[in-house]
Amino acid sequence: MKAIRPLLAFLALFQTSCSTHPPKRYAMVTGLKPEKEAYYRKLHAHPWPGVIKQIHDCNIRNFSIHRTEIDGKPYLFAYFEYVGDDFDADMKKMAADPETQRWWKETDPCQVPLPEARKKGEIWTMAEEVFWTP
Repeated sequence: MKAIRPLLAFLALFQTSCSTHPPKRYAMVTGLKPEKEAYYRKLHAHPWPGVIKQIHDCNIRNFSIHRTEIDGKPYLFAYFEYVGDDFDADMKKMAADPETQRWWKETDPCQVPLPEARKKGEIWTMAEEVFWTP
């Protein structure tokens, strides 16, 4: 029984440090310039550690980017889960990070914003969730 006490103490500490609400799911889409696809893939095959750390520090988990073609044009679809309590503040924190800004200077020219995003000066268009099952 004594051997279990440290484990129980750790689990109690771990539980109090975790969010008490389920993650919020986000999805986004943008175009991909065919002539920049190889470079985009190369960047993401070896992402910069500081960018990965910033993503985590801004409460983003399970972040993935997928590629597909629609009418012969390449598109990127991204999915992530947000586990924080203030999405807007965390996104401002990420946007203010110098390493992330340098990363975006590399990735943004590879992408083709959809008209809705372009009007807002953004790269990615947020997608509405219409179905989910655990």
